[in-house]
Parts: sequence; C-alpha cells; structure tokens
Amino acid sequence: MGEFLMTYKSEIIKSMKYLGQKSNTIFLGQSVAVPGNLIYGSLEKVPNKKKLELPVFEDTQMGMSIGLSLNGFIPVTCYPRFDFFILSLNQTINHLDKLYMISSKEYKPFVIIRVLVGSKKPIDAGLQHTQNYSRELKSMVKYLKIVELKNKNQIFKEYKKCFDKKLATIFVEYSSMY
Repeated sequence: MGEFLMTYKSEIIKSMKYLGQKSNTIFLGQSVAVPGNLIYGSLEKVPNKKKLELPVFEDTQMGMSIGLSLNGFIPVTCYPRFDFFILSLNQTINHLDKLYMISSKEYKPFVIIRVLVGSKKPIDAGLQHTQNYSRELKSMVKYLKIVELKNKNQIFKEYKKCFDKKLATIFVEYSSMY
C-alpha cells in the first residue's frame, strides 16, 4: 500500500497504531492476536504484547473490558460481527452505559468498542453475519456514543477525538469498505 494512499483500511490501521502507542491501551477480542477475520489485519501496527486473544464469549468480553477500564487500562474491545456483539448487550447497556450514573458518578469506565458489519459482497456471509443494529442500539443506550464510520475521512479523527475526550464509544465499521 502506498504511503500516501488513504483507504478505509489504512485509516483503521492508522487509528489502531495511534491507540496502540498509548501506554495503557489493551486490545482484546477474537482474532486480535491470531488470524481469523478483518480485525487481525487492522491491528498489524499494534504491539503483540498489547493484544489479548479471547474465546467467543461476548458478554464476558465486555465485562472484562469494563473491569480493565476500572483498573486503569483503556480497552479497545473488538467484535468482528455486529450480529454477535448483541450477546454483549447485557454488559454494554446495563453496566457500561450506566455505570457512571448508578455509581453516583464515582466510576466512569472508558472503553473503546469496535464492531464490524459483515460484508455481503463478494460473498454474502448470510443474515446472521451481515446485519447493522446501529439504529436499534442508539435507542437502547443513554450515555454511550455510537459512531458509524461510513467515510474514510472521519475514521482517524473520530478515534482520536474519542481518546482525547475519554468517552466510551462504540465504533461501527463496515467490512465491505475494507
């Protein structure tokens, strides 16, 4: 890839490299440390020591991410399919979204969430791998920010803004744009 050729994927990689250079970030999820989906390639510039490969247990993964955040880490928690991210909604909606308020503003977890909407081209991965639940999720959360990364020009700016403001955010990425 040319150094000056900006693509959707190169902007994701640039953003992850930026986050990976921060001393207290940790990247966790499926295919963060071993190949298996697009997440793996997007973390090529992140040091391996910052990657924590997890089994498929989405709810536990979000619980771990919240716990890591409350202990001084900044988790970048990666979900390769939106369809399976919905299994984490107990922790995401009932805990991450509301912990600051239900703890009388004592605990403010900062978790960066990456969710990918699966591609339908060149091969349609099927109904349980290609859905986008952004609209529904926006109706369920009160405090979490949700950013749909529909334009390559917004990617790095949005990830940097999230880090600078320390605001828990769900980033919706589109596999078809990689």
